[in-house]
Amino acid sequence: MSVPADWLVPDWPAPARVRALCTTRSGGQSQAPYDLLNLGTHVGDNLSDVQANRAVLQRALAVRPVFLEQVHGTQVQRLDSTVPDGAQADACLATQPGVACTIMVADCLPILLCDASGSWVAAAHAGWRGLAGQGGVGVVESTLAAVYASNRTPAPVDSAPLAPEIIAWLGPCIGPAAFEVGDEVRHAFLDGTPGAADCFVPANAGKWLANLSALARQRLLAAGVQAIYGNDGSTPWCTVSNPSRFFSHRRDRVSGRLAACVWLD
Repeated sequence: MSVPADWLVPDWPAPARVRALCTTRSGGQSQAPYDLLNLGTHVGDNLSDVQANRAVLQRALAVRPVFLEQVHGTQVQRLDSTVPDGAQADACLATQPGVACTIMVADCLPILLCDASGSWVAAAHAGWRGLAGQGGVGVVESTLAAVYASNRTPAPVDSAPLAPEIIAWLGPCIGPAAFEVGDEVRHAFLDGTPGAADCFVPANAGKWLANLSALARQRLLAAGVQAIYGNDGSTPWCTVSNPSRFFSHRRDRVSGRLAACVWLD
């Protein structure tokens, strides 16, 4: 797999047949403000440039990346070779080679998942709405439920029998020094996870600085997933703080999209 030098290749103990990467701004042909490797067709960029950029990604993967229509929800799409781009979902799951689970972001958190035996891979788009969900059930929980269903195994109740076999990697997202939110965001997490209060630091009146990657780690740990790698909330992972490497909608308002991909060889 030949990729631009600054693309992220997860450092995680995934089995050999599981492949993964996350793009940066490098490697494409889009013009400012989408420069260079914008992969989103919905942000106002020249569509021929986006298609050329997507071809760059597909050549790097050597399989087809399946692009979802992400809506900040919790729907999970199971992928195979017949699934076209544009399925409305915020997570996807694959159990066969030939397609890459692909999540586009420009501040939201991409979560990549696999199991220790390499029998499946999954990816989730975790903005705050999808991550919080309703009553503590968000995109993390929905994705894991789809994993258990695909393995025809009941979801864990207390001991989380499958979760110790699950490995997670968190990609770049808006960092905890940049993600200012209102009370409604904090309450959306506290309603389902009281311990989420630790992930919010008071800012201006009625505002909080939220640690999105820490909130995701909380949700994964609560589901029994203990092997979590990648984004630790430090500055190098922050999309807002690294304008030459990452797109950021919060920073630029008009922005391209990165892609985090995971697939089976």
